[in-house]
Amino acid sequence: MSGQARQGKPLRVIAWPAFRNHGDNPYNSLLYSRLTPLGVRVVDFLPHKLLFGRHDVWHIHWPDAILNLPWRWLVRPLVYTFRLLLRLARRRGTKVVWTVHNLRAHEGRFPDLEARLWADLLAHLDGFIALTEGGRLTALERHPALGDRPGFVIPHGDYRPAYPDTLTRPEARARLGLPPDARVLLWLGQIRPYKNLPHLIATFRRLPDPDLRLVIAGKPAIPELARQVADAAAGDARVRTHLDFVPAGEVQVYMRAADLVVLPYREVLNSGSAILALSFARPILVPDRGALAELQRGVGPEWVRTYPGDLDPAALRAALAWALHAPRDHGRLFRELSWETIARQTLAAYRTISAPPDVAHPASRPADPRLSRR
Repeated sequence: MSGQARQGKPLRVIAWPAFRNHGDNPYNSLLYSRLTPLGVRVVDFLPHKLLFGRHDVWHIHWPDAILNLPWRWLVRPLVYTFRLLLRLARRRGTKVVWTVHNLRAHEGRFPDLEARLWADLLAHLDGFIALTEGGRLTALERHPALGDRPGFVIPHGDYRPAYPDTLTRPEARARLGLPPDARVLLWLGQIRPYKNLPHLIATFRRLPDPDLRLVIAGKPAIPELARQVADAAAGDARVRTHLDFVPAGEVQVYMRAADLVVLPYREVLNSGSAILALSFARPILVPDRGALAELQRGVGPEWVRTYPGDLDPAALRAALAWALHAPRDHGRLFRELSWETIARQTLAAYRTISAPPDVAHPASRPADPRLSRR
């Protein structure tokens, strides 16, 4: 470990990404902006910065993002460049930390290159962070090599500081052309196959109530998904679609208009969309999969409702009644999602991972109970 990384000294972190993705996902900038007052120096990853700067920690978030590119001729050299950068970072004494947002690439286009990328990451990893205990255990099951690395459970914070929230419900509904007294279900986020939007629309359409509305807002990852969503919604005027990127300033329009946010994933480990909805104090309906049941235990069952198996009309109808009538504790919700606490936990994880070799620590569990919500 470099002298700068010792307890009480500022750490130098290069994060992939740190601040540059704020417009797409403010998670990283919210985390690192809270680490800066704690004495952590954070810069955004670029290859030349990693090669020629001095850094105690390289914090990696979505290495699988390069696998979602559609061109093998580009993905292949990026995967091998990643391996080279990992090797060079370790040779220079930089500790490699991974936050487990995903365990596989969403699109699954290049299985051989994906296997290579995960193998390279695991071979050079010094420690990892999971957003939930369930996510930590799932990561260990998928990648047993993580078992001999220090692992930490540090939750995902809320998005409130990153999004305007000034509209009233009537104002938001007027902006969207929705009836003031309608009961409104919302899906918002990037549209990918595993997020199961056509099934949500088909399930909604089996509810005959004319006062119901379903709003779908987000940009499809591929054109075929836009066609599937449009086809599923065709012929039902109660379904409103906005198939484009929703800027940060417009998110409040959709959230404030909604009574319930529905996220019917076929598979999921973590969900930024769920945290976004909770940041606007919107109740959510999610499958009992991945870490979502753990999220329910953390913030309370009045905020997160789960269903088993596939979403059906009965589950959707019951969830809407729950969303409209269940009492809710706003204070508990936002205490669970505090960025200040999360930043302190992240700094403690960095220092544990950067500790000298003679400072022993058990692997794959929080090195300090304060690093876990449980």
